[in-house]
Amino acid sequence: MADEVILLDFWASAFGMRAKIALREKGVDFDLREEDFSNKSPLLLESNPVHKKIPVLVHNGKPVCESLVIVQYIDETWGPESPLLPSDPHERARARFWADYVDKKISSRRVARASTGAALDAAKEEFIEGLKVLEGELGDKAYFGGEKFGYVDVSLIPYYSWFYALETLANFNIGEECPKLEGWVKRCMQRESVAKSLADQHKVYDLMLERRKKLQAQ
Repeated sequence: MADEVILLDFWASAFGMRAKIALREKGVDFDLREEDFSNKSPLLLESNPVHKKIPVLVHNGKPVCESLVIVQYIDETWGPESPLLPSDPHERARARFWADYVDKKISSRRVARASTGAALDAAKEEFIEGLKVLEGELGDKAYFGGEKFGYVDVSLIPYYSWFYALETLANFNIGEECPKLEGWVKRCMQRESVAKSLADQHKVYDLMLERRKKLQAQ
C-alpha cells in the first residue's frame, strides 16, 4: 500500500517551500493542498490545533508541523541514500544551528511589513546583516554543507522568492551586498526540486503590495 502524503501549504510561504523542496529531493509523490487563510480547512485545524498554521505534512493520517521539523522528518523517512542532514553528529548539529539562525535572523515579513522610513531601513539592515553572516559561513563552498545540497540550503533558498519584492520595496541589491550568496542561489536554482518549488518573484511582489495596502488601511 502506497504512502498517503498530503502537504497543507500556501503558495508564497517560504516555510511551505522548504517542505516541497525536501519532498522533491527525496522523490516523494504528494498531494499539495492550498490553504485559504480566511477559511482554514478542517484538516489544517485538526492537524495543527496549537498554531493553526501551514505548512503541515500529513503522512498516512499522522500530522507533522513546523517547517524545519517537517524537513527533518522527510529526511529520516525517505531516501536514506540521499540525506539532507550529515551523518556526523557534529556536522549535523552545525547544520541545525545554521537552519535555526535562518529562522531567527532572516525574516522577509519584517521588511515587508515595515512602514516607510526608519522602520524599513532598520528591517533592511537587519536582513542584509543576517545574509552577510550566512555568506561568511558559506565561504567558497558550493553549498552550506560542502559539495552536496542539504538541510541549510533547504532552509534558506525559499527566501529567494521574496528577494525581488524586498529589494524593490527597500531599494537595495542582494547580489551587490552578498555576491557569493548570489552564486549559491544560481546553483540551487539549477536543481529541479528547487526550481519547481519556489514561487514566482513577481507574484510574490504583488502579494506583498496587496498586504501592505491592507495594513496601511487598518
